[in-house]
Amino acid sequence: MFIKLVKGVAVSVAALGMFGVINMSANQTQASASKVHFSNVKRVATNELGKPYSYGAVGPNSFDCSGFTQYVMKNGANRNIVRTAQAQYDSYKHVKKSKIKKGDLVFFGSSKSDIYHVGIALNKHQMIDAQNRGVIIEPIHAPWWNLVGASRPVSFAKKTVKSPVRF
Repeated sequence: MFIKLVKGVAVSVAALGMFGVINMSANQTQASASKVHFSNVKRVATNELGKPYSYGAVGPNSFDCSGFTQYVMKNGANRNIVRTAQAQYDSYKHVKKSKIKKGDLVFFGSSKSDIYHVGIALNKHQMIDAQNRGVIIEPIHAPWWNLVGASRPVSFAKKTVKSPVRF
């Protein structure tokens, strides 16, 4: 079989005298090892559900909020992030609250300079976090939290659909 990449967009396949074209996105042509999928982060995070909260804990037996986000990003996205909620808020590009996506860090506090809690968005409405009840899933917009902002320390790869080979 002969495979030829043409400008990262098309692949020609020749085998036993047959020819075909597979249309691929540019993202599909990158090495899969460099791709990080949200499903990995979600799996690591949800495996910790029910673990107890302990101030200053970074896992794996107990967590505080920023220890939890640091642990999940390291083990689910192979991304080292800074330790505290305030440092995490200060270190990464912010996204508008209305643009929160799964995998974003969501920050809570009294102001941008007083961040005291962080969680990981599962979608626009729910997060997984470590708080006094342990690692739980709860609403981002719960009345007991004051959402200050969000950041995106990891850009997740989009799931790609493999194109069938046509001959």
